[in-house]
Amino acid sequence: MASKSVHADITLLLDMEGVIREATLSPTMAAESVDGWLGRRWSDIAGTDGGDKVRRMVEDARRSGISAFRQINQPFPSGVEIPIEFTTMLLGDRTGMIAVGKNMQAVTELHSRLIAAQQAMERDYWRLRELETRYRLVFDAAADAVMIVSAGDMRIVEANRAAANAISRERGNDDLAGRDFLAEVAAADRDAVRDMLAQVRQRGTALSVLVHLGRYDRAWMLRGSLMSSERRQVFLLHFTPVTTTPAIDEVDDDAVLRGLIDRIPDGFVALDSEGVVRHVNQAFLDLVQIGSKPAAVGRSLGSWMGRPGADLSSLLTLLRRYKTVRLFQTTIRGELGTETEIEVSAVDGEEDQYIGVLMRNVARRLDAADDNDALRQALGPISKQLGRSSLRKLVKNAVSIVEQHYVKEALLRSKGNRTATAELLGLSRQSLYAKLNRYGFDDKGAVAAAADGAESASDDAED
Repeated sequence: MASKSVHADITLLLDMEGVIREATLSPTMAAESVDGWLGRRWSDIAGTDGGDKVRRMVEDARRSGISAFRQINQPFPSGVEIPIEFTTMLLGDRTGMIAVGKNMQAVTELHSRLIAAQQAMERDYWRLRELETRYRLVFDAAADAVMIVSAGDMRIVEANRAAANAISRERGNDDLAGRDFLAEVAAADRDAVRDMLAQVRQRGTALSVLVHLGRYDRAWMLRGSLMSSERRQVFLLHFTPVTTTPAIDEVDDDAVLRGLIDRIPDGFVALDSEGVVRHVNQAFLDLVQIGSKPAAVGRSLGSWMGRPGADLSSLLTLLRRYKTVRLFQTTIRGELGTETEIEVSAVDGEEDQYIGVLMRNVARRLDAADDNDALRQALGPISKQLGRSSLRKLVKNAVSIVEQHYVKEALLRSKGNRTATAELLGLSRQSLYAKLNRYGFDDKGAVAAAADGAESASDDAED
């Protein structure tokens, strides 16, 4: 505190009412003239925001002898405002007070620069994230197998999906990271690969070599290049298939039919009985924002549809019960964050052990406001109760209306199936039964009750 007094940039001598009797400026502020302050209350010349702080400092000095440090933007007669940190002390004879202030302009400027630097770092961070996303999309969408291998220990750093499929269709991209690359190459080809990579390290280039990868020993032409990454050197390996023979899991029984499916403007996906994707068309890839079919095959459809796992589980439950499903409404989330409203038609193939799912983008056709309007209409009477009911009762009634609305909506979507309804709502069966009993949805009339409007709920809220 003493050091701040010694290096004060402005000193004000006040009487006990806070009126300025003397004002002294340091040489660094000698350009300012404060003679007009004499005889005026300090709080009157401290600006709109600073007046309250000044009054508190004066009151604190009267009561305890000294006030806490407070920063105000002090206006000067020249028209400038300078951030100054003040403290006020009572004189020993209690005939007045002294206020000393330190110019904080340099600190304020540094703080502004710090904020600007933080914002610049934030912008740079998001630009890097965008570049990383683009790199990932291009890397995974490449039809050819591409792999990054550490030049030091020959461990796989990264591999795209085509490379993962070339080694093992059961193994994902994450499982390849950290594995010994040479262990994935057929034993007879390892010496040739070592010699080729040694030439790449020494000369920067080398002739391609023939290698066999994976459990089926598929033949690939391998070429490599050396590059630096994060203070270490890595090999960028590019694999080109020697033959155009399709993979065993992708053998076409009817090329013409598959071509027609691929050209359907609506998304089509073939699933196994567990909901795992086995075949997709281009329209589906556009919906989920993935660049290649191998990137989608082998993943669960539930990872993109509605709430992860819930909507797919409901769809599969309805298919097992009714064999066909139409007008099943949900959303598809793309890999880049978009959400698209879709309408699903599906059929259980039974004998083929495959499920055909057709997805139609209905975002422009569906009136998403209908459901919101119904809920808004049901909640309307709640606002009329403001002033006549407590906040706790208003919130309780609003929660009850919203809960009843979405229970009805889930019953409609699942056609009264309790298991599917519970999965849509994220509830246990016991919790769902309790809510159905609470709202009067008995076993015989669950679907009919779900079709009723929200008028009864709003009436209950008014009561």
